[in-house]
Amino acid sequence: MCTEFFMPMIPPTMTHQEKEVRIVYVDGKPKPQFYDPAELQAVRSKLTAHLAKHIPEIKYTGAIRVIVKWLFPIKGKHKDGEYKITRPDTHNLNKMLFDIMTDLGYWTDDALVASEIIEKFWAKHPGIYIVIEDL
Repeated sequence: MCTEFFMPMIPPTMTHQEKEVRIVYVDGKPKPQFYDPAELQAVRSKLTAHLAKHIPEIKYTGAIRVIVKWLFPIKGKHKDGEYKITRPDTHNLNKMLFDIMTDLGYWTDDALVASEIIEKFWAKHPGIYIVIEDL
């Protein structure tokens, strides 16, 4: 089985790593409580809305390879197709993406991803291109 699609959008640059922390007191002792700030919640909602359109009919249950190409709008003197070597880091971009794909039922667990190829580019047509294939 293979799933392939492109989601035209300006990819988010805020990542899962940007949670905020509040200190709450339990029995008089400080305890950190992590939460998603409003901007991170908006990113999650945006990705969820786009990904929901492409949920495979059959959930992946075995080893898979996922290819993700993050295509950011061209800035400055960059050229279409040029690798983007500035933040955000590719592994941070994919964390929230994979979590949402798991929640939506693309696969039983993102631990099934035995191979992943993550790239980021400057592009005339920004968005996120995804391929999922059985291994």
